[in-house]
Amino acid sequence: MKLGIVGLPNVGKSTLFNAITKAGAESANYPFCTIEPNVGVVAVPDERLDKLAALYSSQKITPAVIQFVDIAGLVKGASKGEGLGNQFLSNIRETDAIVHVVRCFDDSNIVHVDGSVDPIRDIETINLELIFSDLDLLDRRMAKTKKLANNDKDAKAEYAILSELHDHLESDKLAISFDAGDDDKNAFVDSLDLLTRKPVIYAANVDEDSVADDGESNEYVQKVREYAKTNNSGVFVISAQIEEEIAELEDDEKAEYLESLGMTESGLDKIVRASYSLLGLMSFLTAGEKETRAWTIKVGTKAPQAAGKIHSDFERGFIKAEVINYQDLLDCGSTSAAREKGLMRMEGKEYVMQDGDVVEFRFNV
Repeated sequence: MKLGIVGLPNVGKSTLFNAITKAGAESANYPFCTIEPNVGVVAVPDERLDKLAALYSSQKITPAVIQFVDIAGLVKGASKGEGLGNQFLSNIRETDAIVHVVRCFDDSNIVHVDGSVDPIRDIETINLELIFSDLDLLDRRMAKTKKLANNDKDAKAEYAILSELHDHLESDKLAISFDAGDDDKNAFVDSLDLLTRKPVIYAANVDEDSVADDGESNEYVQKVREYAKTNNSGVFVISAQIEEEIAELEDDEKAEYLESLGMTESGLDKIVRASYSLLGLMSFLTAGEKETRAWTIKVGTKAPQAAGKIHSDFERGFIKAEVINYQDLLDCGSTSAAREKGLMRMEGKEYVMQDGDVVEFRFNV
């Protein structure tokens, strides 16, 4: 999974990026500090892997991973060349979703580019710049398609969709709210990699006082939640400053520090949960002496397609899947005990995978 991080300058983007990736990206209290796009890859926290690996005496643990791409803060007029963020919008076109960091705290010592804190205004500023960037992409695509439309039926149909989408964006609407009419047409729109077609998760960056109650007492957070609800977006509350402090601690110290703040999970945990939920993702597990591993798939994926995540031969020659729920396996203490209790099941091609399934695929090519 690949997530792009956007936001205005000085909202905590790079501080959050540093904390969750420990990539050491530069962070300072002035606009345009992030010049080059920063890329960090982090393991998805999953305590099930360690427990499974212990059960199987696995030599190796391979978690699922998320790639984060942090670009320079966007400002009003970015699409026209203002600031530096516009130079790097292409870096987030291929991401699965966008994490939009929004400032939800007052602090006279941290400059706000617009002079005051207003999360909805900030969100709409970014949205407008993303719309302008998408319109620029569409203009170029339409110019090419128009030349072919007179003699090509498919090009003519494509141009009609592009024109309708262009009008939609020009009315300040995001591409994610555009319905092209049927699955094939919507798949074509998806293939354009428009920034405003991507699912969005708002990271409400708050002060330490607002973390413990998950932003319930923070009026800025409430406004972001209301906005997100009307736009089918995700929201999680985070303090980038606290995350930066947590990143410096050892694992056992992290748990104590989180507890002292009234927090049950880190910012990375929240991002993973919010992004998996928004994108409809889950993990199945494989385990053995050589390796215990997590595999990310879409909710609703059937067994053969899940097998294909491991290797195309597994899907092509799929026979059966031996499946057990992770917790059932752990409770039994071994695969042999699980088999004796009848908890190991043989599933066929129509089996829909469940989160936490521990699987061994049987295939023949």
